[in-house]
Amino acid sequence: MIKYSQEHEWAKVEGEVATIGVSAYAVEQLGDITFVELPEVDAEVSAEESVAFVESVKAASDIYTPLSGTVTAVNESLLDAPEQLNADAANTWIFKLKLSDEGELDGLMDQAAYDAYLETL
Repeated sequence: MIKYSQEHEWAKVEGEVATIGVSAYAVEQLGDITFVELPEVDAEVSAEESVAFVESVKAASDIYTPLSGTVTAVNESLLDAPEQLNADAANTWIFKLKLSDEGELDGLMDQAAYDAYLETL
């Protein structure tokens, strides 16, 4: 199951672990990504909290976690190759969370709702 936030992060949930990335729309708006700052492993984060950061040739942007939990892993390959996000945003994860409140998933959008949301922007 993949869910989306209004801030353009996606969460792929398997059991009690969520893999978090940014949507293709967000990457398209940013342009060529040149730098990624990752969250700390073992950090306790709350939904909608800024936990990471990306810079591009056009802008700098915070990455907000769509769900609460504990960061269990970060995609360190992005430190040396942030352009992976431009190449395949839908399949390039930024960090993983052990969820603390699965009920928060109800506040996120499925693909159809996210597509409809994008049409309003």
